[in-house]
Amino acid sequence: MNDVAATDTYPAQMTRVTLYWVAVGLVLFPVLAILGLVMRTLQAGFFAATPPEWFYAVMTLHGLGMVGVWFVAGLAAMSFLLARYVRPSLTVSWIALGMTALGVVMLVAATLVGKLGVGWYFLYPLPFFSEGTWPDWATAALFGALAVLGVAWTVWSGDVLRAIAGRYRLSEALGWHYLSGRDGPDVPPIVIIATVSCIGVLAGLVAAVVILLLIGWEVLGGGTANDALLIKNLTFYFGHMLVNITMYFGVALVYEIMPAYTGRPWKTNTLVVLSWNTVLALVMFAYLHHLYMDFAQPRWLQVLGQLSSYLVSVPAAVVTIFSTLVLTYRSQMGWSLAPTLLYLGVMGWAIGGVAAVIDSTITVNQAFHNTLWVPAHFHTYYLMGVVLMILGGVYHLAVALTSEAENVKRSRVMAAHLVVGGYGLMLSFYLAGADAVPRRFAAYPMEVANGPLLAGISLVFIILFGGLGLYLWDTGRLCVRALRA
Repeated sequence: MNDVAATDTYPAQMTRVTLYWVAVGLVLFPVLAILGLVMRTLQAGFFAATPPEWFYAVMTLHGLGMVGVWFVAGLAAMSFLLARYVRPSLTVSWIALGMTALGVVMLVAATLVGKLGVGWYFLYPLPFFSEGTWPDWATAALFGALAVLGVAWTVWSGDVLRAIAGRYRLSEALGWHYLSGRDGPDVPPIVIIATVSCIGVLAGLVAAVVILLLIGWEVLGGGTANDALLIKNLTFYFGHMLVNITMYFGVALVYEIMPAYTGRPWKTNTLVVLSWNTVLALVMFAYLHHLYMDFAQPRWLQVLGQLSSYLVSVPAAVVTIFSTLVLTYRSQMGWSLAPTLLYLGVMGWAIGGVAAVIDSTITVNQAFHNTLWVPAHFHTYYLMGVVLMILGGVYHLAVALTSEAENVKRSRVMAAHLVVGGYGLMLSFYLAGADAVPRRFAAYPMEVANGPLLAGISLVFIILFGGLGLYLWDTGRLCVRALRA
């Protein structure tokens, strides 16, 4: 199958657009990380005179920006690896790159210039009731950015499915012939994961389109006010799907890249197929654990959402985690930076997933819902999970394109900084959540004495995570060299 992409110039062209996507991620990630540092500095009370609207503007850009950056980085990396088997459109990827850049500019203008501070969830009708904190054009810029990004990512995800359909029927791409015992082509795991992921992405983006249409219809005077709980359902469905699927993009990289280091194939089998098809069914309902306090859904639907929230972590996560352990056990592989980051990413996914399941338990959620436990589990499986997976995949690409010998000592320093800094930051969040320190507070009142203390301690670990600078320098240098080749 690898010969599909080895017979013409297509891989070189795909490499070029992928490297530009990498450049976007390597530039935006540290900027958005610094915004996170700014928020924790403000919560520690170091700049008490700072107006709170700046905190919420930064929080909005940090949240939306990080989710968007790693979504496109994951999709770009997965598309590059898929080019070994199918043919994604280069034109679509370039268009998505340009539209993503435009959306980022609009989002930066809305938040840092317009001081729009609605959070990543931009819950209706909050953007329209600023009480003079931000101008109307900032609200328009926010929804304009979401529209531009939504169109770009819908077309891009749809093109990935189109490319897969050019070689496999849908039933084959989902691996159903492995379950039925019928004859069929060998389907690599990355194709199955990509198919599941892009179907999920399109479902989430359809919800985003409905949100924009409903709000646009109201704003333009075409109807009465929208139902706030309907918009909230659609918003969390869209957001939850986008974040979960980004995680799956990273997992796809693990499936495809780790065998190159272990020397053992990661073949599609009945268990892999069954697990990812189960994920496709369950992930459609797992978002409902965000809505325990609304009482708007029928009881049976909320029960289904509760079960899905518990079960969705089992098929893909458990199968992938144990398969990774089996793949690496006694493989005599060299623990260079790429497989180390991929392995650590799987570990972060496991740890953050356990914390997420705890939080999705109704009785626990009643106590933890508005505490820092929520960003704790989210940052664990995102920062220490999917981000490390994608960073590992990008480093693998950069080294492969340049054939440069890796500095093992520097790689170990990078990995150590990322682990100690990252998990130290996560621990400060978890301890604060367990101590009922609220989230989304620009400054903590005296009643929450441990809030500023733990925020201050977290700054030490954020600085340690600054070892990321070594990674950015090393990887950026290799990518520039690959672009010039």
